[in-house]
Amino acid sequence: MSLDLRVDRSSPVPLYFQLSQQLEAAIEHGALTPGSLLGNEIELAARLGLSRPTVRQAIQSLVDKGLLVRRRGVGTQVVHSQVKRPLELSSLYDDLEAAGQRPATKVLVNTVVPASAEVAAALGVEEGSDVHRVERLRLAHGEPMAYLCNYLPPGLIDLDTEQLETTGLYRLMRAAGITLHSARQSIGARAASAAEAERLGEDEGEGAPLLTMQRTTFDDTGRAVEFGTHTYRPSRYSFEFQLLVRS
Repeated sequence: MSLDLRVDRSSPVPLYFQLSQQLEAAIEHGALTPGSLLGNEIELAARLGLSRPTVRQAIQSLVDKGLLVRRRGVGTQVVHSQVKRPLELSSLYDDLEAAGQRPATKVLVNTVVPASAEVAAALGVEEGSDVHRVERLRLAHGEPMAYLCNYLPPGLIDLDTEQLETTGLYRLMRAAGITLHSARQSIGARAASAAEAERLGEDEGEGAPLLTMQRTTFDDTGRAVEFGTHTYRPSRYSFEFQLLVRS
């Protein structure tokens, strides 16, 4: 590792935090690429004149963020940086592509089902009427990132499985002439079931934390065109807010 790492002992900022911030910046900006090895803790400590516990604390903070992983017999390795998604009406596929994350999709379910009470209320249809259900696993750099379950009114667009695996749902809607206008969205968190943890590749298994998002999307006529319930791996994904101060 040939990074220009420095610590300022006169600064009130803890030394481990200074180091972790520099390493995180190197990962985010591509100086430390996914798959590269961080190097030996002892050598890094000697090079910077730091104690080994300080270096270990800096590295552990990045392991906790999901930016580094310790692999037995290999060492500390850089993984793909977390995707930070702005809270706006956009497609996860488009956001991943814009972030250079090489999105891919596996369609798990593509069928017509009776609308539950929740789905019917969201889409403005009768309970028990036909709606289209699509379940997808979204991956970035080959790693599972999110499980997406979407419901659409029947006949809205042609939901071809092959197309769903090569592009985003919102792109298909726009290509069909649907103008997406607004959405009602809620964000939460909960523990994963054993099946969810396995599906998303979470090593912690059952009880692993998950981010959740529920969204109803409307077109420019006010018609509900999609209702989605999604789960995300928080180690790889976060939502970003911009807050404005009221005068």
